[in-house]
Amino acid sequence: MLKEYVALTKPGLLRLNAFAAFGGFWVASKWDIDWLLLLYMLIGTTFTMASACVINNYWDRELDKKMERTQKRALAEGRLKPGTVLAYGIALGVIGLAILFALDALLGWLGVLGIFVYVVIYTMWLKRSSTWSTSIGGISGAMPPVIGYCAVTGEVDMGAWLLFALLFLWQPPHFWSLAIRRVEEYRAAGFPLLPVVKGVRRTKLQMLPYIVLLVPNVILLYTYGYVGLVFLIVGALCGIAWLVQTFMGFGKEGERETKWAKVNFFFSINYLMIVFLLMIVNTTAS
Repeated sequence: MLKEYVALTKPGLLRLNAFAAFGGFWVASKWDIDWLLLLYMLIGTTFTMASACVINNYWDRELDKKMERTQKRALAEGRLKPGTVLAYGIALGVIGLAILFALDALLGWLGVLGIFVYVVIYTMWLKRSSTWSTSIGGISGAMPPVIGYCAVTGEVDMGAWLLFALLFLWQPPHFWSLAIRRVEEYRAAGFPLLPVVKGVRRTKLQMLPYIVLLVPNVILLYTYGYVGLVFLIVGALCGIAWLVQTFMGFGKEGERETKWAKVNFFFSINYLMIVFLLMIVNTTAS
């Protein structure tokens, strides 16, 4: 039973975002680390993100039954009661936000913004009505590194905006790669995602500007002195490599297209991990 409740929080997504929050904290700290503050920030951020994921699972429980990727989830198969899951999600949110507000009101409000966008704007509204769901929903996914950064600085400055932009730009091409692989499942479930409504080719075209803009974002992080030369070179090369990999998707159809989308999806995950690892290792000292 415990395993079911853990799965509701989407642990893979939590790990990725906790790593991003850690990276944001480290960049702002410039190697002068307040370890206790870091610990509390990570706990508060993780609980807050987990709350949004659990409520997302609660709200999507009927639609999850229509997709092969999600139909084995506990709520979709009736192994957990919806009311209990909703209470669990709210409890996680209360704990997470209480910790963030205790650290700094700014962190608390950033957490509130993240939950509101993910649960209300994305899950309850746009996911069921608009192709803009992925792009607008990216606001919530971009909150963890900003929370980590602001835990140190206490303000939203250029560094916070650049970290926000990095995650915001990364998310649409990352998720659309998955959506292309599962386009028929999303169509059957009634989700108006971009590849469902506008087609796969249009989706591939729309992925390009997001990936292109990641390169100047990396350059600006270096220009403003947040990271070193190694990050600039490797981060820019990784962005260009992802762009080339995305271009390779044009002209592919059927099984070859599905294989490309799978590779592109995992390429995007590796891109983010490499960039944030470099960001931590090659942060400029104060």
